[in-house]
Amino acid sequence: MKVTGKLVKVLDKQQGTTQKGSEWVKQDFVIDTHAKYNPEICFTLFGEEKVSMLTQSIGDELEVSYNLSSREYKGKYYTQAQAWKIESATTQQEEDAFIAELNEDSPF
Repeated sequence: MKVTGKLVKVLDKQQGTTQKGSEWVKQDFVIDTHAKYNPEICFTLFGEEKVSMLTQSIGDELEVSYNLSSREYKGKYYTQAQAWKIESATTQQEEDAFIAELNEDSPF
């Protein structure tokens, strides 16, 4: 799934060690989708490779590809939006405009 919105908050990185001794790191960030109801969505990046994808600044428009997952713990369910790809939405809009301009200038 994909959603576009403005980056409004980047939360602190969280890290630790599993019971088996593996290191882990995660970071959450929030985008405003500009929707009328419930416009903010908090996404999670899990793993150093994913955390390093978030290079944009507050206020930038992003396109986030993500998966939703739910886990049961002691009879309650917890849902998480895990981001796996982040692109600058303005860059995509600029590319689309450039391609449209090329098509207009093309004799074909």
